[in-house]
Amino acid sequence: MSLLVTGGSGQVARALGALGVRVVGRPDFDFDRPETIAVVFAAEKPSLVVNAAAYTAVDAAEGDAEAAFRANRDGPGELARLCAAAGIPLLHLSTDYVFDGSKGAPYVEDDPVAPLGVYGRSKLAGEQAVLSGCPRAIILRTSWVYAATGKNFVRTMLGAATKTNRLRVVADQRGCPTAAVDLADVILAIAGRIGRDGWREDFAGVFHAAGTGATTWHGFAQAIFAETAAHGMAAPVVEAISTADWPTPVRRPADSRLDCGKLASVFDLSLPPWQESLARVVREILAQTR
Repeated sequence: MSLLVTGGSGQVARALGALGVRVVGRPDFDFDRPETIAVVFAAEKPSLVVNAAAYTAVDAAEGDAEAAFRANRDGPGELARLCAAAGIPLLHLSTDYVFDGSKGAPYVEDDPVAPLGVYGRSKLAGEQAVLSGCPRAIILRTSWVYAATGKNFVRTMLGAATKTNRLRVVADQRGCPTAAVDLADVILAIAGRIGRDGWREDFAGVFHAAGTGATTWHGFAQAIFAETAAHGMAAPVVEAISTADWPTPVRRPADSRLDCGKLASVFDLSLPPWQESLARVVREILAQTR
């Protein structure tokens, strides 16, 4: 299939680009400049589009709602319209932040949504725009994405550890860490399945796609430094704190674990255990610094 990926230098887009997929981004493709969407679409003539472009600044979105909704709802909605007119699938990335984290168990796709902030609301609106605009739409909700490049928790922790030997990390928020390269593999597998077997009606809709297993931010940080320690690096002390000890402009879901059983049932796909993927990514980051 002729795949087109939006998202420019984003983590998932870069992972797909490294696998040889055509990636577009700013300034040529920009949801803030809607006219560029149709121009790029017409020039590329894709047979499947992956939308990995998004406004992801969770706290900043509280004061910039218009920009968040342009990027997370309006742009994807226009892309869905173009895909529908061309009769091709659109695979759109969404987030665990559409949930409020109060369920107390991993979320399945049809659980009630209740985003806590502008970012989550804009992403939920994007899901709705994509599903209503394109009959061949696949929504992949993911969580806690990280990679060897870009801005993410793993790189933030490693950077912080070069400046201090004691870190304070929230221990009462749970989720599923997801390596961008694992998500890219799943996306390509789905595209390959569609290209090989054709479209099926049960492919349409929402799926959860996150690393297997769950942890807290504190547990994630401890695992990061356990990996660096295995490579001979001194590990900082990681102090467990509560969300109340680290206030942010918008509340995060306390427990946004995702149940990925539907992805396994329909596509026979699952992501690796998050600890295995973390080890690979940490090795890649350390190799870059040597």
